[in-house]
Formats: sequence, structure tokens, C-alpha cells
Amino acid sequence: MIFNGKASFIWTLLIVCGLSFLYYSDMVAAEDDLPVSKLSQNVGAPTLKFLYCYSCGYRKMFDQYSQVINQKYPYLLVDGANYEPPGLYMLIVRILGTLKMLAIVCILGSVNIFNYINLQPPSWWQWCIENKIYACMMIFFLSNLIEGQLMQSGAFEISLNDVPIWSKLESGRIPQPAELFQIIDSHMQFTDTKVELNGYAK
Repeated sequence: MIFNGKASFIWTLLIVCGLSFLYYSDMVAAEDDLPVSKLSQNVGAPTLKFLYCYSCGYRKMFDQYSQVINQKYPYLLVDGANYEPPGLYMLIVRILGTLKMLAIVCILGSVNIFNYINLQPPSWWQWCIENKIYACMMIFFLSNLIEGQLMQSGAFEISLNDVPIWSKLESGRIPQPAELFQIIDSHMQFTDTKVELNGYAK
């Protein structure tokens, strides 16, 4: 009986860990799998690249900038991607997500995990077992809050031909469209770039 209980716990642990890993892997892949301008396959044209914080909601801002830039600079290629936080933060997010799912499953299943490590269940765990809904909601929202803070880099970095021209991490703000246009014009004039693409010239 005890053996079957331990086996069930181990299988539950493995399944939850596997599902959590797949979930967060898909979430990160979805953030990285962002549409890129169709013109980005053309070689030789100047490229304006945006690296932005997806979890901060800057994807919409990128879409707006991409539209106005394509209208003003038809020859300019616009590319965008998620600005990934440091690898340590991503590891912590995955660990927190796995522990969150494991704790919720154990609480809902009234599984006393402390019995498997020969420890007396603490009072707070007994409270979680007796108040499943409140405990699961508290764990879920608290974990999501911490994960969101770790994922939010606040970045909105812009580079032209791999040369940084704006950094929100350094300036603390996103450039105005007119301000960005002036930076692009100055950079293009400084580098003396001439591009002929689909009948347009600079």
C-alpha cells in the first residue's frame, strides 16, 4: 500500500514536471516566434531591428512603429524580436513554474509530500490542505507575480545595420516617432548609404 502510494506520487511528480517544462518552453518559443518583415530576406538593404520586452506589452508598440517606418522608409527592412532576460532569470522562472504546478497538484490531491521525506507536516501545509481553493489561488497568483517581474526586462532596443541607435534600458523611455526619424536620417547620412530597392533610392 505504501509502495503504491509512493509510486503514484513519483509518477505524478514526473508528469507535472514534464507538462510544466513543455508549457514554459512553448511560452518562450511563442515569444521568440514573432513575425518578421517579408523584406528581411533581401540582401544589401539597411535593416532596422527592434528588441523589445514582450511581457511588457511592447509588441503592440513595435507593430505601430513598424507601420509608420515602412511608410516613410519603404527601402528600410524592419525586424523585431523578443528581448530575452538573462539566462539565470529564465531558469528561475521555469523552476518556479514547476514548483507552482507541483504544489497545486499536491494540494488538490491532498498529498502530504512531507511523509515521503520523513518530516512532520508544518501547520501552514495543513492549512493549505484544508483550504484548497484559497491556497491554490494564492500560490498561483504569487508565483505568476514573481515570474512576471523576472520576465519583464523593460527593453525597447533599436539598432540600424547592427549599430545601436536607441536603448530604453539606458535612456529610460521610448523614442517619439519624429525623434526616431531624425536619428535614422542622421545615421543614413553619416554612413553615406545609398540603396536602390524596388524603385526607391536613398
